[in-house]
Amino acid sequence: MAMPGHPTLHGKRLSHAGLLASVLGLAACAAPAGGPGHAGGNGSLRLDPLLFANRVTWGADSASVRQIEVDGAASYLEQQLRPGPAVLPAEVQAQIDAMTISRVPLPQLAAELAQQKMAADAAADDGARQAARQQLNQSLNTLAREAATRSLLRDLYSPRQLQEQMTWFWLNHFSVFQHKGPIRALLADYEDQLRAHALGRFRDLLGVTAHHPAMLHYLDNAQNAAGHINENYARELMELHTLGVDGGYSQRDVQELARVLTGVGIVHPAQLREQPAAAVREGLFEFNPRRHDNGEKTLLGQPLHAKGLAEVDEALDRLARHPATARFISRKLAQYFVGDEPPPRLVAAMADTFLRRDGQIADTLRTLFRSPEFAASLGRRFKDPMHYVVSAVRLAYDGKPILNAGPMLAWINRMGEPLYGHQTPDGYPLLSSAWASPGQMTTRFEIARAIGNGSAGLFRGEGLSPMARPAFPQLAGPLYYRHWQALISPATRQALDQAESPQEWNTFLLSSPDFMNR
Repeated sequence: MAMPGHPTLHGKRLSHAGLLASVLGLAACAAPAGGPGHAGGNGSLRLDPLLFANRVTWGADSASVRQIEVDGAASYLEQQLRPGPAVLPAEVQAQIDAMTISRVPLPQLAAELAQQKMAADAAADDGARQAARQQLNQSLNTLAREAATRSLLRDLYSPRQLQEQMTWFWLNHFSVFQHKGPIRALLADYEDQLRAHALGRFRDLLGVTAHHPAMLHYLDNAQNAAGHINENYARELMELHTLGVDGGYSQRDVQELARVLTGVGIVHPAQLREQPAAAVREGLFEFNPRRHDNGEKTLLGQPLHAKGLAEVDEALDRLARHPATARFISRKLAQYFVGDEPPPRLVAAMADTFLRRDGQIADTLRTLFRSPEFAASLGRRFKDPMHYVVSAVRLAYDGKPILNAGPMLAWINRMGEPLYGHQTPDGYPLLSSAWASPGQMTTRFEIARAIGNGSAGLFRGEGLSPMARPAFPQLAGPLYYRHWQALISPATRQALDQAESPQEWNTFLLSSPDFMNR
């Protein structure tokens, strides 16, 4: 059956099951085989608009490709590197505005939850206590789900796509685990703070995380006090957040940094109105000098001159501006945007920019995006689960606001990369091999089929009748014929030619190795 608007069938038709297996087989080879071609690498940013959009955004859609065509890749890049306020579609903004995390300030929210917990603890009997704790747990789950939903909506619809990608990158770099204590209530604010500095100065980003209750609780610094040293945050601050495991620091440096961080903690919501003398408070952050080790300290071979909270700032300055930090952050950024083993020459150039520009992330990324290594890598970076799911929905619905992010959250969870869900502080792996197993490919095919035939449930909002559901997406449209068609491999084109319906054609495209790469 030749379908209007679809490639003409030719050659011997495979069986339906055989064709699906063939597509899956192609997808399983996606990571090592590379993607749909690549642009010339002369550093001039004369890049294919679709390939460029696929890398700089969460996934190409008509609007992003059109904007790159009109403005040029260089101008588009500058807009993305220096983002202004993001205006979301009205329907999307309305969804976000209705959330509790949008309506209730964090200190008030924390106080209400603390009161709910105290009431649960004081319940008269076991049954009432258990019911009250379940209700509290449900409240925390709702807040975490709102944060994740809001994050996905911004990934899908924000015109500041690079800022949203970098927000995810820093969330992963400064990872916290939502199921530890009250962190679920803190996620939305934590993500907002990271977003505000996602393309700014690394030192500011580091300072934000060092002052945020989510990080201080997750890595136990709230328990770090003079005479009762807890090294957990200090160790990860050096190993994972700044210098890297090979950054040249010693166990003694970890111990000294832990002493610097004594007294840095969290205000208990029930004590917001009872500030200890000389304590410094910013929201739920507190520095209590009575818990701080005021002895002399040496960090990375140099004495620390400041005292009190200023000591923390001096230590963070030293870590943020260290050459090992420049190399570690630059390599990780290059791994995320270029490939598993980024060229040393590129990493060195980025680290040089990082140091010269005092850790300005946008400038470091500009060095990356203008490099020939970046141009040569377009279409060859294997998508992790987040990129796969978000890019599929962006392509399929092309700006049409979804009403229910639940299926997307479930897909990302099934593939092992849920937002705020990594238990250890090292974040999710950036290597392709972590996400290219046969099981991953099978799940991706199921997702492709759900999106391709319109049964994913993304438009099943509360109160809507089944008739409100849209038809399946039309992926065989202008974006495909004008841009995708020339880039996809002959094997994918052959599979698409044998699709027996538009829904099946959609499924094959979203399952293809060409779509698995960005």
